[in-house]
Amino acid sequence: MSLSPRFIALLLACLISALTLAFLTFVEGVTNNMLFVVGVSSFVISFFLVLYAIELLVFREVNKMYKTIRQLKIRDFTISRKSVIKNNNPFKKLNDEIFVYVAKKQKEIDELKRLEQFRREFLADVSHELKTPIFAAQGFIHTLIDGAIDDEQVRDKFLSKAAKSLDGLDALVKDLVALSQLETGEVKMNFERVDLAHITREIFEQLEKIAHAKRTSLRLKTTYPGPVWVKADPQRIMQVMTNLIENALKYGNENGRVVVSLEEDKKHILVSVRDDGPGIPPEHLSRIFERFYRVEKSRSKDRGGTGLGLAIVKHILNAHKAKVTVMSKIDKGTTFRFKLERME
Repeated sequence: MSLSPRFIALLLACLISALTLAFLTFVEGVTNNMLFVVGVSSFVISFFLVLYAIELLVFREVNKMYKTIRQLKIRDFTISRKSVIKNNNPFKKLNDEIFVYVAKKQKEIDELKRLEQFRREFLADVSHELKTPIFAAQGFIHTLIDGAIDDEQVRDKFLSKAAKSLDGLDALVKDLVALSQLETGEVKMNFERVDLAHITREIFEQLEKIAHAKRTSLRLKTTYPGPVWVKADPQRIMQVMTNLIENALKYGNENGRVVVSLEEDKKHILVSVRDDGPGIPPEHLSRIFERFYRVEKSRSKDRGGTGLGLAIVKHILNAHKAKVTVMSKIDKGTTFRFKLERME
């Protein structure tokens, strides 16, 4: 037999009415009419008061708790923290507090699962990236040991390829160490007054050979002629600019152009590096700053690089209290932007 709110209210009302009449029978001068009126009144009042208390204050809130549990099962975390503070009903406050607590823990669990997945992917990527140059160099060296060393032409060719593979491995390890140090905060930024326009022109000179090979023009646009002073670590900000400009050259079109813009406002310099290449598909934009993430793995590897450049860029700019953003349109090109503190 289910105990509904009405049935419980009926039992308690009968009990209260009976107890009231029992006490009144011991009082002198009480007539049967008075007992009848008191009995009916106490029954009716007790019934509705108990029904209200059970129905509204208990059963209804318990049902809401069950609804909350169903919400949590389907991961519907739509609740305002303000509603928890404003509620005076202890059952409602308990319900909402449980909801907020479980929702918070569920999000923490989801984040841990995401980090675990990221860790597995990272280990797999590191293993793959290390394996490729090691196996290549190992193959060339073992071929020489097995007798090819006697052929001078083959020996020089294989040693050159082995050296190239080991150079790639060295660059990868250096980038991994740099990224690890940036993430743990071991690398301290030495902020100075830096001329960003001068740094950009130096990078253009360093990358002139690559630009000439792709017949790509390099252009610097500034709001005003002359130095563009920013507060930055000169070595690290040069690493950022080199990576972004080199990527624009590598992944841009033949006979294209790369434009670096330095726009001044009251407190910041807005830096943008734009190419007119094939662009990045929208589904990849949110992940391009992840370690080893490549939009097209085969093409990216053919063009060199460790796959860690943009991850390093992101962490260096974070240390400068700057955020790098990317905008891209298919067949229109890609633009990377960030702000640096301006100095006079």
